[in-house]
Amino acid sequence: MSSVSLKTEFAGIKLNSPIMTASGTFGFGEEFEDFADFSTLGAIVVKGTTLEPRNGNRGIRIAETPAGMLNCIGLENPGVQFLVNEILPRIGKYNCPIIVNISGNTVEEYGELAKILDIDGVKAIELNVSCPNVKEGGIAFGVEPKSMAAVIKAAKKNTGKPVIIKLSPNVTDIAVMAKAAENAGADAVSLINTLIGMAIDINTCKPVLGNITGGLSGPAVKPVALRMVWQVRKAISLPIIGMGGIMNAQDAIEFFLAGADAVAIGTANFVEPDSTVKIYRDLKKYLEQKNLTDIRDLIGKLRT
Repeated sequence: MSSVSLKTEFAGIKLNSPIMTASGTFGFGEEFEDFADFSTLGAIVVKGTTLEPRNGNRGIRIAETPAGMLNCIGLENPGVQFLVNEILPRIGKYNCPIIVNISGNTVEEYGELAKILDIDGVKAIELNVSCPNVKEGGIAFGVEPKSMAAVIKAAKKNTGKPVIIKLSPNVTDIAVMAKAAENAGADAVSLINTLIGMAIDINTCKPVLGNITGGLSGPAVKPVALRMVWQVRKAISLPIIGMGGIMNAQDAIEFFLAGADAVAIGTANFVEPDSTVKIYRDLKKYLEQKNLTDIRDLIGKLRT
C-alpha cells in the first residue's frame, strides 16, 4: 500500500488532494458523476454565479484553437438563489468541499453575493474579477488594483468564508495585482484566468465567436500561467491555486514546483472527463518515484 499522501490544507480547508476543478469547466459537479472520483478531488469550484439568472452570450460560444479553446459563454447560470436552494443540497452528497465562483457588475453585488453564500455547504468563495465594472466605464475589476481591492474588501466584510481572488493575466504586472490582493485581505489567490483572444472564419470573413472575442484556455496558455504563478509566489505569502493548460500530472507537477499549493483542472475536463482521476493517480506515482511521501514536499522546489 502506498505511503504517499496527497492530503493537504488550503486556506484553512482540509483537502483530500491538491487537485481542484476550474470554474466553468466542471459544471456543478453533477455533470461528471459518471467520470470523476470525488474522493480524489480537493474541491469542486462550481461555475460562475451571479445575483440574477443569466442566459449568456448569443451565437457561437466555444471554438477550438491550436492547442486550446476560446469561450465566450457569458456567465450563463441559474442565479445564486437557485444554487443555494436547489443545487447545493444535491451536490453536498459528494462530501467534497464546494467553492463558489462569483461575478458581479458592481462592488456592492460582490458583497451581496458573499453574504448570501456565507452558509453551510460552501467552504470558500472565489472572486471572478475579469467582469466589467459598470460604474467605471466597463473596465474589468481585475486590471486595476484599487477596483480589485474594493471587491475583496466588500466580500470579506460580508462573509466568514475564505475569499480567493482569481487573478486576470490581462495586466501589465501580475505580481503587483497579487500584492494588492494580499494587502486588501484576500485569503488566497488563483491564477490564471483566461487570456483574451479571437478567431476568424476566412470563408465568411467574420469572427467565429458571437461575442467576437473570448477567453483562451488550454495548453497554449500554460507557459504564461506557469511564469505568472512563479512570479506571484515570489511576491506574496498567500496560498496559490495554479491553473492554465494543465492536461496531465506532469503539467500539474510543474505548477507545484513553481509554487502553487493546489492546482485547478479546466480545459482538460472537456477533452477527457476523467482527467482529474488520471492526474491524481499519476501524481502519486511521481511522488513514489521521487521517494517523497507528502505533496507539500514538492511545492516551491524549483531550482534556479
